[in-house]
Amino acid sequence: MKKLHITLIGIAILFLTSCKEEVEKPKVTYDGASKTKVLIKVDSSQIQIADLPIQMEGTDYLIHPIADLSIREKGIKSRYGSSSVNDLSFTISNYGEFEITGFLQNLKFQKIDSDSIKKLTDKPVLIQTATYLKSVADKTNNQIMVYTMVDMDTNKDGKVDTSDIKALYLSEISGEKFTKISYDFQELIDWKLIGSKNRLYYRTIEDTNKNGEFDKKDVINYYYIDLSKKEWKIIDYEPV
Repeated sequence: MKKLHITLIGIAILFLTSCKEEVEKPKVTYDGASKTKVLIKVDSSQIQIADLPIQMEGTDYLIHPIADLSIREKGIKSRYGSSSVNDLSFTISNYGEFEITGFLQNLKFQKIDSDSIKKLTDKPVLIQTATYLKSVADKTNNQIMVYTMVDMDTNKDGKVDTSDIKALYLSEISGEKFTKISYDFQELIDWKLIGSKNRLYYRTIEDTNKNGEFDKKDVINYYYIDLSKKEWKIIDYEPV
């Protein structure tokens, strides 16, 4: 019994060590960054599905969240009136006040008087939040979405996931004018809307010592964009 106990402790230590190594894996890998293109791995056990559409108040567009759903090899058995098949949830996103959250592969946009549906992007991404800036629309008539997402396999492990650098994007409510407003290889820290100025403020951290990790030796950058203007001009400022 004592021998079994020691064995179990050993297994637990190995498991915790492997988890720690996974967590501490650098977010950025620079070696061969400009020479070697890493192919994104495709999981054959997943199918792509859409949640039911969302219409932000005061807009003329439906937004369809798109994400991958893992399925079991034994197949799918449907049950009438149930949202669960093989104990799987078919809900891939959550909707709060003017914000969609989840781990989404895309969003698709559809004008309410049209059958045409347009995707936000053609590149592999992981969208974590999509927020409609209603207060800006009420004041300026500029209907703008802001997104936090992963858009690059920065650690070159063949996956675009939360282990990579998070970026900040804007688009119009139609999905048009999809624009990255954080710079490549700068990790988004947070963003905030100052309604009185119609300004979107945000911070990023830059791996200035190029060690593949973000630490106290790196630089924090501060930016804002005036959303009352049609051109989204990135302005840097220095509060410290």
